[in-house]
Amino acid sequence: MTEVNINEILKKAESIFSHVGILDVDTIVVHPAVREYCKENKCHQYDKKWTCPPGTGTLEECEERIRKYHRGLILQTTGELEDTLDFEGMGEISKLHTEKMIEFSKYFRKAVPTGMIVGDMPCIECKECTYPHEPCRFPDKISYSMSALGMIVSEVCRDNNINYYYGPGTLTYVGCVFID
Repeated sequence: MTEVNINEILKKAESIFSHVGILDVDTIVVHPAVREYCKENKCHQYDKKWTCPPGTGTLEECEERIRKYHRGLILQTTGELEDTLDFEGMGEISKLHTEKMIEFSKYFRKAVPTGMIVGDMPCIECKECTYPHEPCRFPDKISYSMSALGMIVSEVCRDNNINYYYGPGTLTYVGCVFID
């Protein structure tokens, strides 16, 4: 396999996202409590997608999936809110982050075909997921949420020396890619 040029990938990411950091995969800790939180189904995706629990497999399987990699990038989109109840602004920042993740994913999949994309939400590749009756239609395009894999987003940022909080009136959405 050709050596992945992380500097080229970093440069591309920096042209798209508000903030980008280097991810040391060894810093990632998977937490059973995060997966338990998923069971509360506040996002309404639990037991509905291959990329959400229990479709992601056990926490041990998720950790095994993560440990296949050693480095990556943390990708952040930060926006400003009018106030703490600016739900419309939150939705706009979330939509913008999703658009940026989709744009970057197209580039990333070509640059690193063996990489893994992890976002702030479940996979959106298909309008309706085949879970649980049929295998995933596009396993090479799948993207997991950080939470579904048991990660605490703020902890991943902290442990990789990138801010998660950028001051009052801001909101940051986070994704990451695993390179090799």
